[in-house]
Amino acid sequence: MPLSLSLACGPYDRTNALMNGDVRIEGCDVNAIALTPEESFHRSFGESQFDIAELSFSTYLIQTSRGTCDYVGIPAFLSRMFRHSAIYVRSDRIRTPSDLKDAKVGVPEYQVTAAVWVRGLLEDEFGVAPSMLDWVSGGVEEVGRSEKTAISLPDDIRISAATDRPLSDMLADGELDAIIAPRMPSCFAQAKPNIGRLFPDYRIAEAAYYRKTGLFPIMHLVGIRKSLVERNPWLPASAMKAFEQSRRRSLKTLTDPTALHVSLPWLIAEMEETQAIMGPDFWSYGVEKNLKDIETLLDYHHRQGLSHRRLSIDELFAPGSTAGVKI
Repeated sequence: MPLSLSLACGPYDRTNALMNGDVRIEGCDVNAIALTPEESFHRSFGESQFDIAELSFSTYLIQTSRGTCDYVGIPAFLSRMFRHSAIYVRSDRIRTPSDLKDAKVGVPEYQVTAAVWVRGLLEDEFGVAPSMLDWVSGGVEEVGRSEKTAISLPDDIRISAATDRPLSDMLADGELDAIIAPRMPSCFAQAKPNIGRLFPDYRIAEAAYYRKTGLFPIMHLVGIRKSLVERNPWLPASAMKAFEQSRRRSLKTLTDPTALHVSLPWLIAEMEETQAIMGPDFWSYGVEKNLKDIETLLDYHHRQGLSHRRLSIDELFAPGSTAGVKI
């Protein structure tokens, strides 16, 4: 009898084959539900609704460091993104990273993984430590957003909550100097006066960052309910194999010139340029190929006071999911 499972994640090219049933998790009958990351995080961390789910790496680390997470990870990294593009500023005040010292900077949540990577980037590459900024947390476009899970920050971190106005409006009106936002704020999209990116040529900056550091920041991983793994210790390896198969299928479509699989006219050229910079397997799963990315995130997370202790890689991933996957 197959094991019946619920799976929640984004409908990405790298998950489509798994979501539509072309790739199967061996021994399982999967009910796949396509959700935005925010909804998957809320319904997983808050209510543990799904057997397998896309998780925020940062929130996963917070809960794992406390021993309160209902999920155990597998190293299938569904979301990765350079985050130079996520820093929006008042261009009349902030022109270089060093200008952010003593600035008032908004974040949707202090713990979001994108903000962890941006703070690490600013400190390591430009000498701007988190304690040098005044932080304001709240919804970018809505009022009342709060942290997914409670956090306790170091005493030298100055943070307040935006309770009555969205961060985008505050940036447009000059009440903030900058926003770190995974999604483009409306004030930037609407070309409001004096609103720009800290790195206007972010693609050039991000390529240079990769060449220097070798880092391709990981945002999300996959989690499996711990109680399910305890009863079915074979499941992490089977799930990891399926996610890897789905990922490999998606990469093949990006170089298929017969008919473009993504609605971008220069998709093939984009793929060729990316591989020239990052190598043929630039979006890899597994621990070995991503060791530096994972260790760097663990360092940033602990340095920023989000994880109570510096976690080890062995604590993050389910046994059986970290060995090389045989397809």
